[in-house]
Amino acid sequence: MEATDSTYEYYEYDESENSTMCDYSEWSPSYSVIPVLYMLIFILGLSGNGVVIFTVWRAQGKRRAADVYIGNLALADLTFVVTLPLWAVYTAMGYHWPFGVALCKISSYVVLLNMYASVFCLTCMSFDRYLAIVHSLSSTQLRTRGHTRACLIGIWLLSGLLAAPTLIFRTTKYDPTSNRTSCAMDFSLVMTKVEQENLWIAGLSISSSALGFLLPFLAMMVCYGFIGCTVTRHFNSLRKEDQRKRRLLKIITTLVVVFAACWMPFHIVKSADALSYLELFPVNCAFLRFLLLAHPYATCLAYVNSCLNPFLYAFFDLRFRSQCLCLLNLKKSLHASPASSLSSQKTEAQSLATKV
Repeated sequence: MEATDSTYEYYEYDESENSTMCDYSEWSPSYSVIPVLYMLIFILGLSGNGVVIFTVWRAQGKRRAADVYIGNLALADLTFVVTLPLWAVYTAMGYHWPFGVALCKISSYVVLLNMYASVFCLTCMSFDRYLAIVHSLSSTQLRTRGHTRACLIGIWLLSGLLAAPTLIFRTTKYDPTSNRTSCAMDFSLVMTKVEQENLWIAGLSISSSALGFLLPFLAMMVCYGFIGCTVTRHFNSLRKEDQRKRRLLKIITTLVVVFAACWMPFHIVKSADALSYLELFPVNCAFLRFLLLAHPYATCLAYVNSCLNPFLYAFFDLRFRSQCLCLLNLKKSLHASPASSLSSQKTEAQSLATKV
């Protein structure tokens, strides 16, 4: 049977144990479809997130707290999409990894780092909006640049720590039967029995879903529950300050909803597979075949999120859209206009960057 190692997964499907007589012939179309999608995500994510980072960096002195988190969210996505050509080749070659152990470890680590950093940035943005709207007067001392910087340092350190098992256990495995080398998890350093391996696989999988999706998502829902009550009772639709807060709230809420929609199928499939290792789900060919067929597409949907955010900013955020247009005008002025025109364009861009 063909190797079925997941491109991004932190666990492996053990065919010899669970699916000796199962037919996975329909799984092979992902070898051609998924690489094309990965390269499309790479192109859109590289250009879109690059523009976001440059726009946030350029607006020094005019940044909102949300802008700083958005910039770091874009940085996490940009770091991840750079690895997508490697994964596209891996998938196109029938899950054969020709790039060596180092790139196997680093690329897998970056995937998890992106997942944790993205969800933690969204959680901090949601909490920042909670403080700004529900406790607008008493939270002034908490919403400083120093606290924001400390939160970002904490986000990256915690994300790096939670992703660390990938650096330890991810390695290349050569299968002489199929003549392929996979990039997979190897728990031989910490266990020798199959039962122990199943516990490690299930434990890492469930913990990553809980810490990287479920718990942060619940925290965000609590924040938006309180925000919704406050907005309904106290916000005046005619006040400009409240209008700006509503617009920013809409942007962040949209980011959270899209993140959940993209990542939820991935975590459901991953958790279901983990529970099957613990024999808490029925282990039969139909169930395992469904997981194996769904997994590459659920994974691809999760990583579509890395290229969507810039388009969401451009669609919902007039401020970001205006800055991007000014950026394009500035580029034109460098080639066709005198220095005075460049100065006026900068002034226009700064005037559009209204602080909220």
